[in-house]
Order: sequence, then C-alpha cells, then structure tokens
Amino acid sequence: MTSLSQPLTGWDSGLFDCFEDASTCCYGFWCFPCLACTVTGRFGEFSCLPACDIFCGGPVPPVALAMRVAMRNKYGIKGSIGKDLMTSCCCAVCSWCQMHRELKHRKEAPVVINMQSQTVVMQPAPMMMMAPAYPPPVHAVSTGFVQAH
Repeated sequence: MTSLSQPLTGWDSGLFDCFEDASTCCYGFWCFPCLACTVTGRFGEFSCLPACDIFCGGPVPPVALAMRVAMRNKYGIKGSIGKDLMTSCCCAVCSWCQMHRELKHRKEAPVVINMQSQTVVMQPAPMMMMAPAYPPPVHAVSTGFVQAH
C-alpha cells in the first residue's frame, strides 16, 4: 500500500489507449480470458481467478473490480471504487488491457527467491617460511654452529 505522504498519480495509459501497445490490444481482443489470467498472475494472485468472472459473475465482475482496486491502492493511482465499478462493468476488456499496460510499465514480473542455503568454506592463506637474507651472527660462526661451504 502506498504512503499517505506520496501524491497519487494517474494510470500510465488511458482506458481507451489500447493502440499504444498493439500486442496487449491484440492479446485482449483475441484471447481476453488469457489476458485477464496473465494480469492476475503477474500481480501476484492466483492466475485462474478471472474464471470466477466468466463462470460465476453477474452484472458486476468481482475479480476485475477487485484487481482494479488492488492495483490502484498498491501503486497510488487516483480513482474511486465507483469509477472502478463502472469501468469493470462497462469496459471490461479495456480495463484488463489498461491493467496489463500498467504492469508492463512498472515491470512487474514474478520474483523468484532461492531459499537454499549455501555453505562457504574459508581457508587461511598459506604461510611460507623464508630463510633470513642476512648473515648469521659472528658468535654462531665462532662456536661452530654454522658450517662453512
């Protein structure tokens, strides 16, 4: 949900701006149920929810309305439930196309989180012993500890 201190914005594209994105327009026109399922899934909900609008819906498509309200609230988009209701009832295909364009604009794709733990083994750096570069002390030579070559 957006913070109250952030100003509300408008939708990235208008309700009837279908030709701004020809691929979304064609997807909505030729396979409207698939578009609705895609939008629902990309938004993070069960992707088959729009089937409720098709099989159980009456004059008010509950999933289309709920998705529109949820998207407005999440992204801080201006509007009202009354406008969402009218849009979902009277312009369902355009409404789903607009929501699809909004998600594309915001680049909402599913986020995959890998929860597998990985073990990292750290080994200490090897140490080298080096012979001193200076001659041994004089008393070591005189006592016979150092052999001459």
